[in-house]
Amino acid sequence: MLVEEYRLHTELFGRSRFLLFPLFVTAIAAGGIWLLDLTGSPLATIVAGVFGLVFFFGLQVGTLGLIGRDAMRDVLGDVTLLVFSARTLPVSRRYLLGVFILKDILYYAVFFLTPIVVGFLPLVIGGEFAVSQIALLWLAIAATFALGTGASLTAAGIGTRNRLALLAAVTAIVAGIVLEPELAIAVTPYALYADPTAQTAVLSAAVLVSVLVAGPFLFEPTTNSSLRRADADRYRQLRRLGDSYAARTLLEVSRSSGSIWKVAFSLGVLFAVGALLLDRVTAATALDPSAGIAFGTLLGLGTFTTYNWVTQVDSPREYLRFPAELEAVYRGKLRAFLVLAMPVGTGYLGVAALWYPAGELLIGLLVFPLVSLYVFGLTAYLTGLSPNELLFDTPRFAVYGAGLATLGVPLLVAALAYGTAPQQSTGIAVGLSAVAAAVGVVLVSRTGSRWQTRLRDD
Repeated sequence: MLVEEYRLHTELFGRSRFLLFPLFVTAIAAGGIWLLDLTGSPLATIVAGVFGLVFFFGLQVGTLGLIGRDAMRDVLGDVTLLVFSARTLPVSRRYLLGVFILKDILYYAVFFLTPIVVGFLPLVIGGEFAVSQIALLWLAIAATFALGTGASLTAAGIGTRNRLALLAAVTAIVAGIVLEPELAIAVTPYALYADPTAQTAVLSAAVLVSVLVAGPFLFEPTTNSSLRRADADRYRQLRRLGDSYAARTLLEVSRSSGSIWKVAFSLGVLFAVGALLLDRVTAATALDPSAGIAFGTLLGLGTFTTYNWVTQVDSPREYLRFPAELEAVYRGKLRAFLVLAMPVGTGYLGVAALWYPAGELLIGLLVFPLVSLYVFGLTAYLTGLSPNELLFDTPRFAVYGAGLATLGVPLLVAALAYGTAPQQSTGIAVGLSAVAAAVGVVLVSRTGSRWQTRLRDD
């Protein structure tokens, strides 16, 4: 599987472009860590932030459990041939899924996590970080990523058997984190880094092994007899949106494993990251950031995952058979994208009102949809109907990251400056978001013709 993954990406992007990706991640990580250190951010806070982000990234990767059943039914085509091979080889699907998850952990450890850890080397040169800590940091971060992946897959496995049990498990875990945060941290790999003792090693290893074993074991693959069929009545209801492509997309998402709940899960991860960062920034500095601008920005940027879901089963050439231009397809995708993302993002802003003043969050209701529209336009224009290819294509990833940073960084700065200049920060945030949304609309209008031409030339 590792060989096949490498072959796939080198054929898609070219070997040199693909191998540049870890170097690009290293440069970004080193620059970010150096800037945070330069601004006086405590080293412990920087490290804790990296652990948090890596854990949530692992949760995202673990959402394979939400599409794994579809993948095993070969919904995604040749890319998932090895996952699908459980039907043709004398290998159980649970075993194959376990190996697939292990492959992902190893693969991301090399191409993502190692470059991030290497990004701490400037601090070693400056004497703020010991060389011996680098190896421990790498081990703990890799284990944290695996913990997130295993936890996500375990949750999906419980959900395939009993959704009420999943709700009860999630509620119990959240309650435990809220009531006993120190105990919750003590069983994670972060504790191994912060306090490298035999006890923390055993506890973190036990929890990690448990979720990695439980995920594939609990996962209940579907069979042909249990496959859901198209619901004509539901399609007619969705058709009221006035767009057959939007109706088709919404039907595909709702009938896929995880249904529309995977959209809520993906944005929920970003919401949790935002809540963690706001809490840490407020605790570590004297700043009083705007929760509305911050949550609106992060949730809007996070709708990239929603774009993944609305294009998850698309084959670009398939649409060449239809008597319609690709421009109509992207308009339909945009409608489906908005139908899925807007209620979920708005709901999370409502949840944030439990901790932050509701009036302060109102600006998030403006920023979130405007940023989302920009993200859709940028993602569609750069990646077409194959956004997953973005991940390892270094030049495209760099352009995409720069496009998101061009909007995201000023908005987050405005959020941080809100305490000292609330009116100016609000005006800048709304103005920038409105301009970005206009750019997104222009990009959407040009996306269809751009990819139509590329498909015909190929």
